[in-house]
Amino acid sequence: MPSEDPPITGGASSDDPGDLGRRVAERRRELGLSREEVAQRAGMDPTYVAYLEGQPSARPEHSTLFRLAVALETTVPKLQGAGTGWPPGASVLPAGTPVFEVMTDQECMGHIRLGGIGRLVFDDERGPVALPVNFRMLGDDLVFRTGEGSIAAGIRAGKKVSLEVDHLDDALGEGWSVLITGKAYEVTDPKEIGQVNEVGIEPWAGGDRHVVVRLVPTQITGREIRRRLQA
Repeated sequence: MPSEDPPITGGASSDDPGDLGRRVAERRRELGLSREEVAQRAGMDPTYVAYLEGQPSARPEHSTLFRLAVALETTVPKLQGAGTGWPPGASVLPAGTPVFEVMTDQECMGHIRLGGIGRLVFDDERGPVALPVNFRMLGDDLVFRTGEGSIAAGIRAGKKVSLEVDHLDDALGEGWSVLITGKAYEVTDPKEIGQVNEVGIEPWAGGDRHVVVRLVPTQITGREIRRRLQA
């Protein structure tokens, strides 16, 4: 165990619900970085980064958290899980002037290229609904799995759908949102199902989700909000 900033163990406080290691690992994967790259950015030993990721209850000193946050392009509160029990946008907005920008198709696809969780928007018998799905990219298309239910019924009925994906940072008061609209169909061809299996979709909800869906985009729009600090 490296001697730098030895971890402080103990129970999680109300401001820090724990699972720091999981958040570090998830953010690292989100940025496409290896442990060695994070360690180099933060000026740490790679084995220490591995230790933090493997010990969700680890409590490193604030100086270590700050270096990790900078290396992972996030904030200390986000690594500590601040606000995880609240809906996005419930916290007080930070200082700075918001800048609203329209993203290009290329910028939109860059945000979602690693996949993640989005909300599938479609009409069913009660009207417009939005339900979460885990998706991945297959070429320029989006693929996901679902069970027998309203999503599968809507897809089989040939209804036009949209998938909304966003990322909100309460600590910085920034975020982006991408909306993909297109034609979705149930994948039944064995070869195509094999291609979908290769991208590795693992629904958070678990259960029997054998219906494979492919969404072919016909329109992509995106918005981004950044905050500009006063000089």
